[in-house]
Amino acid sequence: MRSYSRYFMKNLLLTIAASSLFISTAFSQLPDSAAYYFNKGVEEKNARRYMVAYQQFQKALQYDPKKAEYQKEAGFTASELRKYDQARMHFEQAHQLRNDDAIVLEQLAKLNFSLRRWPQAIQYAELMKQRNINGYNYILGKSYYEQENYGDSYKYLQAAAKENPDNAEIPYLIARSMVDMSNYKMAVQFFEQALAKDSTKANWYYETGLTYFAIPNPKKAIEYFELAMAKGYPATNDVLENLSNAYIRAGQPQRGIDLMKKLLEKKPADMVLLWSLADAHFKTGKYPEAIEYWDRMLYYDKENAKALYMIGLSYQRKGEKEKGAQLCDKAIEMDPSLRHLKEKKQMPQF
Repeated sequence: MRSYSRYFMKNLLLTIAASSLFISTAFSQLPDSAAYYFNKGVEEKNARRYMVAYQQFQKALQYDPKKAEYQKEAGFTASELRKYDQARMHFEQAHQLRNDDAIVLEQLAKLNFSLRRWPQAIQYAELMKQRNINGYNYILGKSYYEQENYGDSYKYLQAAAKENPDNAEIPYLIARSMVDMSNYKMAVQFFEQALAKDSTKANWYYETGLTYFAIPNPKKAIEYFELAMAKGYPATNDVLENLSNAYIRAGQPQRGIDLMKKLLEKKPADMVLLWSLADAHFKTGKYPEAIEYWDRMLYYDKENAKALYMIGLSYQRKGEKEKGAQLCDKAIEMDPSLRHLKEKKQMPQF
């Protein structure tokens, strides 16, 4: 019995020793396995087989996730595969493991910027600025613009324009920020700078036209609306309506009226369009036609006191003063706020 116990204990000790040796050997081989897969990943990446390379880097990270270089290479490969969220996470890990890598910092700023993560893009671009890494001005300028911080946006975009004078989007973004601040005269200057650098953007021409119309400078608005459509901007109802209003304000009422009539065929119940047509005829002395269009508004809305008031005013202008005055008085009964317009001899706005 005693010899059996000694035999059992001896074998147990041998088993434990062997297990410990196996575990020790296995763990000692982990870094070698990580390096093996990492090197394979580098080979595949150099051969532009990015999917296989990314799989190899992921295996390496399973063995050793604390290697900044492994995370960095996985990030580059994920970017090549357009797996931008995964790339961002790999670069974030690399940055946490080694925060002095300028390339990683730049990639984090650019990836967050591309993913429209504006606060994070600003965070990393500010770090780039602190470490004098080139390229932060444009990232900061556009990110601040997207956050409606136009003061900081303008400052950094101006600096970015000096670094990259051929980048047409820089003056375009400044123009947009000026529009948002209702500074239309300054906005058109930057729109024109943008178009001088890139004349292919049809929507930029249209936005320039809208801004000129807001100044107001309807003649320049017409020029840019027509250029926009020539460049391929869709001639939608809204675009044509804006163009027709620009014609009228630029002293070409008949061109505007003709265009509005075509639009009315598509949108016969459009109250804004009906008012614009009536108003254009009224201002050019065509009172019967003005009455016709305001009367159409009453067909769709019998309680429209402003339309009724303008019908009365139109009758007065064409010589039927008593009839016109009665209609104006009836409109004032419907909407007493119109009384002050009669006293000041003003027209209501639709």
